[in-house]
Amino acid sequence: MKLIQRGLVVGMRRALFGGCLLAASTGTAWAQQTEAAPAETDATTLDRILVTAQSREQELQDVPIALQVLDDRMIQDVAAEDLGDLDSFVPGLQINSVQPTQPSIALRGISTDDFGIGTDPAVGVFIDGVYTGRSGGILLPLTDVERIEVLKGPQGTLFGRNTAAGAVSVITKRPSNETEAAAKLRLGNYGKQYLEAMANIPLSDRAALRLNGLLNTSDGWLQDGATGKDLGGDNVWATRAALQLGITDNTTALLSWDHENLDQLGRPTTGIVPLPPAPGLPVAPADPLTYLDPRDIDTFNDTAASAEWRTFDGVTLIVDHSFEWGHLTSTTAWRQFDALNRVEEDGTNRPNLYLDSTNSESNETRYQEFKFSGATDRLDWVAGASYYEEEASQTSEINTTTTAVDSAVSNLGLAPTPDGTLFGYFSQVLGSFGIPLTLMDHAWNEQFYNTLKTKSYAGFGDVIWHVNDKLNLTFGLRYTRDEKDFSWFNDLRNAPTLDATLDALDAAGFFALAGVPKEFFIFDLAFVDPPAMMNKGLTTRASQSWSDWSPRLVADYHFSDNLMGFVSLAKGYKAGGYNALQIGSEFDNEDVWNAEVGIKHTLPEARLAYNVSVFSYRYDNRQSIRLDNTSAIPRFVVDTGDVEAYGVDFDMRWQVSDAFAIDFNAEYINSKYKDYSVNTGAGLLDLNGQPTGEPSWSAALGGHYTWVLGDAGDLRLALRHAYRGACRANDYSRGQGDCTSFPNFSTGESQNRTDVRLGWASAGGHWTWAVYGNNVFDNQYVGQLNVYGREAFGTVGAVVSEPRTYGMEVGVKF
Repeated sequence: MKLIQRGLVVGMRRALFGGCLLAASTGTAWAQQTEAAPAETDATTLDRILVTAQSREQELQDVPIALQVLDDRMIQDVAAEDLGDLDSFVPGLQINSVQPTQPSIALRGISTDDFGIGTDPAVGVFIDGVYTGRSGGILLPLTDVERIEVLKGPQGTLFGRNTAAGAVSVITKRPSNETEAAAKLRLGNYGKQYLEAMANIPLSDRAALRLNGLLNTSDGWLQDGATGKDLGGDNVWATRAALQLGITDNTTALLSWDHENLDQLGRPTTGIVPLPPAPGLPVAPADPLTYLDPRDIDTFNDTAASAEWRTFDGVTLIVDHSFEWGHLTSTTAWRQFDALNRVEEDGTNRPNLYLDSTNSESNETRYQEFKFSGATDRLDWVAGASYYEEEASQTSEINTTTTAVDSAVSNLGLAPTPDGTLFGYFSQVLGSFGIPLTLMDHAWNEQFYNTLKTKSYAGFGDVIWHVNDKLNLTFGLRYTRDEKDFSWFNDLRNAPTLDATLDALDAAGFFALAGVPKEFFIFDLAFVDPPAMMNKGLTTRASQSWSDWSPRLVADYHFSDNLMGFVSLAKGYKAGGYNALQIGSEFDNEDVWNAEVGIKHTLPEARLAYNVSVFSYRYDNRQSIRLDNTSAIPRFVVDTGDVEAYGVDFDMRWQVSDAFAIDFNAEYINSKYKDYSVNTGAGLLDLNGQPTGEPSWSAALGGHYTWVLGDAGDLRLALRHAYRGACRANDYSRGQGDCTSFPNFSTGESQNRTDVRLGWASAGGHWTWAVYGNNVFDNQYVGQLNVYGREAFGTVGAVVSEPRTYGMEVGVKF
């Protein structure tokens, strides 16, 4: 009898889920009925939220994973333009999106600090099931997104490599068999202009085309204190086309193309070191006690060609075929992007302090996956194989001038001349002899060039065994093999006009007369660690392969139809690789083992659902890149260590009434180092048992109320607040300024953000109008310090978070 009941339940689930569009949620929120299939909502139950976190369609409350879902309504409520606008509302998730071409993502305190192509991210971002790969191409505009699933904890079995901390799965809207079109215009302060349009066109009974486009521009909220020129700002346009075909009754195909063009100024930085009157130099190294609050002073930028641009193209083909026993899904994808990011480092407009950095990258990936899935009365299973290939190149540059190099030489005491300068002193000598040449004001460039070729093979399987009506056991395993070929090339500094001048002086016998060799003026300032110096002008290559087995074990027990408890043990890993700026460095896979116990509980009569899980993980062989300031010239180094953490995730959603809903999410985490020490120049600093910097608490609270106005339409008010606690400093971070209180400001302080939106929709849904405000209380925070020039130039720059923004929207839908 139980088997018959179980078969009926499975059959009903297939009938219910098999042909429906996946519903979304608001925040962790409420699924909305689609216009194509309206349904009456039971006043005593919560709306159903469907997800595909386990490569299957399931109700959110049935998935034994700490999971938060963001839908298109949530994206609209906070006027989000990319993933970086949403992280505040997902406790435990942090996305540094100040530079779209160089973002960083952390989840549950696990992140990747390196921007080089030799290192992979610890949080995998997937779009329609396709891994987006390198960080330079993951922060794309949110174009026609249906929902975003944030899976916390290692996801190595289900999603594969580079999901040590978790995965962010973006699901876009598919073409439908209804003709529709929509457009939205957003206008706001700081010159914000945002236009988005969509058209869904049925081509036949079995084919439909969906087209999207958006244009996003703004002036930026900072102006140069000397010129009044706008700094920062947005300038991006993107388009998406998706074609869905019903090839046979059992076979469908979805072909999509995404394109993005970003072309804007690089991120601005504000100099926080008091400057003496020009041409005087600040004291080097800069004294942290004198740092000025960047929120209260002018910003001066003189980067020769401040720029951040990217062109991105991606094509995906998903073919799904139904058999009597299940499904076969083939996913074929190609991604390609070129990007450049050139930004100010010194935060001044002084020629004798000029310093900027440039990162340029070209990346192409190809992906193929075959996935089989099926279900019986006792088993739900998924199995498959995938292949991933990547080719990338990257150039990391430092740009300055001989005038500024002279400042560094003087500060570091490297020139044995009467006035402590090098190019300046000998330029004065040239002038005294009436020679019309100078060694000042010549462009100076140093660069590291890297290439990468990656091949990754994987086979995986995940089976849910329905032991009985209450108990399910999940067994998952993925095998992955990564093969990487990497190269480093670090040439001598490049200064063409300076070298031409030196050649002319050498030919005239100047250096013999002055008693100094020409080579005295040919040296490197930036990349001067021993491996770089020994390999100047030489290409160094390395090849290595790594393999990994990622298991997943889960037991979930349904105490009732509305209460489920689970316990899980899962492994995630980040692929081994190379440090782009340290020749010859190599590191192995980074492993995370995560144990978790949780419950998911729905109270239908109260229209309330809550989930809570307790987790603990061990992160082994963690690689982190940091700027070592112990030497005269700062250099990037890689440290290896282990991390241990435990914490609690909680989320709740409550449909108070038909008109009023509330959702709340929170995370507590205690993350500490284990077996980790840092060389401070004065010896090893033992950080065992000290915090990693991750705040203890983060939380988000949201709610919305809808007034039904009959023929006059609906009016909806949405209010959201996000909180992220202060970073937890350790002995090393205090000295570096990452998590420190200075006399005039603090870094890593607790953060609050409040967003509000009031929107009206006509009775037929054809017209919408809204006003919105983000960060309405105008809270700004010092996000990071740029200390590359602290020792040599005496300069430090700071990046400040955005102020309050607001605007209005008008939309039309047919």
